[in-house]
Amino acid sequence: MTDKTFNPDLLQFLNDSPTAFHATANIAKALREAKFVELDEGAAWSIATPGKYFVTRGDSSIIAFSLGSEPVAEAGLQMVGSHTDSPCLKLKPNAAFKANGYWQLGVEVYGGVLLNPWFDRDLSIAGRVTLRTSSGESINRLIDFEQAVAVIPSLAIHLDREANKKREINNQTYLPPIACLADTEFNLEQMITDRLQKSDPELSEANVAAFELSLYPTEPAAVIGIRDQFIASARLDNLLSCYVSLHALLEASSTSNCLIVCNDHEEVGSGSAVGARGTFLRSIIERLTKSSEDFARTIAKSILISTDNAHGVHPNFADSHDKQHGPLLNGGPVIKINSNQAYASTSETSAIFKQACSAAGIPVQSFVSRADMACGSTIGPLTATTLGVRTVDVGVPTFAMHSIRELAGSEDAYSLYRALRWIFGQRD
Repeated sequence: MTDKTFNPDLLQFLNDSPTAFHATANIAKALREAKFVELDEGAAWSIATPGKYFVTRGDSSIIAFSLGSEPVAEAGLQMVGSHTDSPCLKLKPNAAFKANGYWQLGVEVYGGVLLNPWFDRDLSIAGRVTLRTSSGESINRLIDFEQAVAVIPSLAIHLDREANKKREINNQTYLPPIACLADTEFNLEQMITDRLQKSDPELSEANVAAFELSLYPTEPAAVIGIRDQFIASARLDNLLSCYVSLHALLEASSTSNCLIVCNDHEEVGSGSAVGARGTFLRSIIERLTKSSEDFARTIAKSILISTDNAHGVHPNFADSHDKQHGPLLNGGPVIKINSNQAYASTSETSAIFKQACSAAGIPVQSFVSRADMACGSTIGPLTATTLGVRTVDVGVPTFAMHSIRELAGSEDAYSLYRALRWIFGQRD
């Protein structure tokens, strides 16, 4: 992939992936098109080397790997990890309710959402629906309303004179979006059913049993700035990394053992069957090795590049950064370091990533939070703990992380991709 096609395809991926379910489906589609073989966790596996494979879990996490001719116990695995979820507002099971002449939707806050930017946005709905067929079978389908169907209006400044001085948001009472007037009945489940049946007539007798739906902004991802130096989009954290790791794998050397893992639920601690604290990655590696001895040898010879966005130094809030560690947008990928193990980078793994950047001809930066401020974390320390694998935490510098619209440099994603291609054995 060239630098001319990289960002347009990235923007399309961001637009087409409003939820972790859609991101996983789009990654799987790209892998199928590249002749990767889809595996079923519940079936017996027959893995050929060389060979290319992928497997999903829960429709929202995915692992793909490309094996060379040398056994993983001898050569190890070059792994890249990221996550498919982003902070957002999710619909409650009994979402629709009437209030003061309007139908509204009850929501839960998912992850560490920066809430103020969610007001006054055109919002749509997307996610996974579980249907019950007339025969009693349960089937899952993805849904995307695509158009704006809701909004969370701000209270006018005339009614809240202190809004620009202080604004505390009550998650229960301030955040339910308005969907329509309450002059007629509104049935969310029926709306979902109608949309699914319109696209798939075979679902004509199916009914909604449950759903996992999220709100998302309809404003598309874009390259912006006077000199086109920035990318603005929802879900840059961390779909940007998912996209980068996918395309690095698609161009991996045929002689290397390469793997990507894209986990759900990172934004809420990764504690689930599909999260990084779960068994997904360990289970896959165990199935690629013939014994506990081979598993241990594989892990000892492997490395994980945990890719998750980093904090760029904001010119209006420079004091929020350590003066020696303020990554610049378009200044190259960032190695994230924390002595308390919020990030898993070590001197050894940092040196490996620096070597990849140097070989690829791209700059590299570092981030350490101020000593008087806590930092976030990633799947890196969790995976390192679960597997015992050497890990480095890296990412592209970003502004407004966890906002409904984040900002990254238009050159950094491609730079990270070039470094990961080198990790995956491509030396051109």
